[in-house]
Amino acid sequence: MVLTWEGASAHTLRVERALSARIRADLKERIVLLTGPRQAGKTMLARSLSEVAEYYNFDLAEHRLRLAEKSWDREAPLIIFDELHKKRDWKSWLKGIYDTEGIPPSLLVTGSARLDTHRRVGDSLAGRYFRYRLHPLDVAEAAGSVEQNEALARLMKVGGFPEPFLRGDERFYKRWRQTHLDIILRQDLVDMESIRDIQSIETLVELLKHRVGSPISYASLARDLERDPKTVKRWLDLLENLYVVFRVTPYHRNIARALLKEPKFYFFDTGAVLSGEGARFENVVASALRKELDRIEDVEGDKTGLHYVRTKDGKEVDFLVNLEGNPRLLLETKLSDPVLSPNLEALGRFYPKAQQLQLVCNLKGGTRTFPGGAAVRGAASWLAQIEKGVAGQGAASLNKA
Repeated sequence: MVLTWEGASAHTLRVERALSARIRADLKERIVLLTGPRQAGKTMLARSLSEVAEYYNFDLAEHRLRLAEKSWDREAPLIIFDELHKKRDWKSWLKGIYDTEGIPPSLLVTGSARLDTHRRVGDSLAGRYFRYRLHPLDVAEAAGSVEQNEALARLMKVGGFPEPFLRGDERFYKRWRQTHLDIILRQDLVDMESIRDIQSIETLVELLKHRVGSPISYASLARDLERDPKTVKRWLDLLENLYVVFRVTPYHRNIARALLKEPKFYFFDTGAVLSGEGARFENVVASALRKELDRIEDVEGDKTGLHYVRTKDGKEVDFLVNLEGNPRLLLETKLSDPVLSPNLEALGRFYPKAQQLQLVCNLKGGTRTFPGGAAVRGAASWLAQIEKGVAGQGAASLNKA
């Protein structure tokens, strides 16, 4: 799909969504579930997959009637069901259509909540679908139309959601984000669960904006919000399911022990971070890593994990990328420091097969490499080729390790 924004300037920005070709191929044999944050471009991508497609949005009364009657055109090449997860027993309903009618027409289901967790009732769709997660734009996806350093600057300033990113206007972005979160909390969240205390969840989101990059204590948040930790944890789960935030857990080979430690939370809207430029840059990198690892899982089927590493004596590295159960990349972020982090060197000894990389937002000079194999690189150029930097160390390279 090509997103186009014709701004006040003479040029037009065109961005090709990376998942389009893979989704189009999978639609020939399976139902495709396409999820992701609200306004990440799911509907535009879906409609771009076929010149002739029938589109039904469950939020519209007339469309709900057509769905109840199952009266769409069976000769259409593609049927799009948007926000179908709001329909009671939607999985069972969709399973019945697939089992009795098959494909064609191709069936694409989109939603701004995680379809694999929403309303865990009814028959399973196991074996009948492929899942894709559509993220906001990143440096790699925008690099064909926006110079990579400019793309990184926009992600820092206005985030990666297509409309504000393609405009590149900070004033527009600030107005856009006011309504974006409000719709998620007051419409999508209410559709998902019976939540009365929306204001406290709004306060929780604001607290998280100031704590990006720091381990999050449920007890501490509970004290700030005057709620119990279990309630706060449930709210955070809901915010994850609605693609407002995602968590990065501490790495430990013993999974049970890792789950007991404090996670970090990052925003899909990278421009929303309020805990400083360093934290905002860290969030940009976290989002790019999360996006690429989701792509690897959805397209290649490899198991991935995104973590941070912290020792008892306080040494910490921002990210550890785990592919097929093996630590493959240790990554530290810095705004402008070209000196290799001593923590990266110290913790790298525990993961000898993992590449050690320090990404610097404002790096002056070229790439620096060190005797142990560690490297300091400019962030924009590495993020523009993140598939080579991360997926290049996937299953194929694991077989050679």
